Amino acid sequence: ILYKLIKLANALKGRMRGGLAMVNILASIFFGGISGSATADTASLGAILIPMMHKQGYDKEFSTAVTMSSSVQGMLIPPSHNMIIYAMAAGGISVSALFMAGIVPGVLLGVVLMIFSYYLSVKRNYPKGTPFSLSGLWTALKKSIWGLGTVLIVVVGVVFGIFTATESAAIACVYALIVSMCVYREMDFKELIQVVKSSLKTLATVLVLISASGPFGFCITYLKIPEMVVNAMLGLTDSKFLLLLLINLIILVLGTILGMASIIVIVTPILLSIGFSPIQFGAVLILNCGIGLLTPPVGGVLFIGSGISGVPIERLFKHTVPFLLMMLLVLLMITYIPAITLTLPGLLGLL
Repeated sequence: ILYKLIKLANALKGRMRGGLAMVNILASIFFGGISGSATADTASLGAILIPMMHKQGYDKEFSTAVTMSSSVQGMLIPPSHNMIIYAMAAGGISVSALFMAGIVPGVLLGVVLMIFSYYLSVKRNYPKGTPFSLSGLWTALKKSIWGLGTVLIVVVGVVFGIFTATESAAIACVYALIVSMCVYREMDFKELIQVVKSSLKTLATVLVLISASGPFGFCITYLKIPEMVVNAMLGLTDSKFLLLLLINLIILVLGTILGMASIIVIVTPILLSIGFSPIQFGAVLILNCGIGLLTPPVGGVLFIGSGISGVPIERLFKHTVPFLLMMLLVLLMITYIPAITLTLPGLLGLL
């Protein structure tokens, strides 16, 4: 499925400077809609696209930075398992609304990264892509349509109330398994066993965190921690602009030292009490955590990118900083412009 999505992205971008960087970002949008994981996106796409980009004349640092930063789109674009964790930590808010709220920020992040990548490609004279062809696009679309069906099952099924988020995930998994083994024939039973083992490890970690979130929420409520945090922040300033900025700074700092699921469980019941729209705050929180995955000392995506490319962490982070600034720009946009996250779910009657 992954190769089919890369070919589809390659058929879409046309002959432009830095075309393979555009392919990387588009492929992250497609693959993110299936995996919902930045680490899986970087590990899977990076293993293919980073060597491919380097072979065609791109710097390893640039190739890896594009792969890592664009992988965060998958955490915003549905189906995102982190959105589901947030929905539970926030007290069971609508998963459908969260899914729809993440689409525009995810696409906006991709567009901003594409514009910046094009600017760097022109400045550094990176190679152009292959010419655009309608026949090539049609061929790529036909081959990738089975893989894109996974995204449609989850998004359409949940938004239109055909089934719940849990049911859609189960159906999408069965569908993806059938497509991988019977249609594309890219997986055998031996590989399936390894996938199941890996999934069980991830599932166990998430379930432990979710099960702990209930008692944790009770404890911080009983100890009046949210009230103390809110009073402390209001004591610093009564400006809504500065409060929103302070919330982002707190989450960004936590993102450098804690795992994503842990941050969601810890900060959601505390910071939601300040008065943020829970739907908008979900997108803001997820993007904040995604940025944390690219920052040391804990940044998991940064370490994966370094391992794939062979570029030392210190040098790789230096070349990732400009992309982080673009991501921070998008973060500020969705923080101070609620319409970016709330318009689509509002139009669909999910708010």
